Amino acid sequence: MNTLRTGNPNKVVVACLDGRRLKGHVYNFSVLHESFRLFPEDDDGLHAGLELRVKDLKAIFFVKEFAGHPERHDRTEMLPHGHGRVLSVTFADGERILGTTEAFNPRRFGFFLFPLDQEGNNTRVFVVNPNAREVKQL
Repeated sequence: MNTLRTGNPNKVVVACLDGRRLKGHVYNFSVLHESFRLFPEDDDGLHAGLELRVKDLKAIFFVKEFAGHPERHDRTEMLPHGHGRVLSVTFADGERILGTTEAFNPRRFGFFLFPLDQEGNNTRVFVVNPNAREVKQL
């Protein structure tokens, strides 16, 4: 079980297609794997974690803090340090995120999107391509 916990954990909020938002840590996420293990946010090292299939998710938000700041609204203008193409991603439930990427390919299973607002809570977002309603270059 400890072999799944190698390296530094990433704080994530997982957005499921069924509307749930799961918070926890990931150690083994890879764009090359169909699933990964999510460990509770208050992980004491005794939990086996929850196995999640990427195809059942709309996105994985890699975050600075679990709580975030719901009252804060991210800026949407392009800042000078941005790189890659600016994309707007809209999901079936209407949620829309903006960011930059250098790796979008509609034929791939997913891609990382980097938020336009570096001061926000998200550091990067893994978007599951088949579960996005629209991906548009701005």
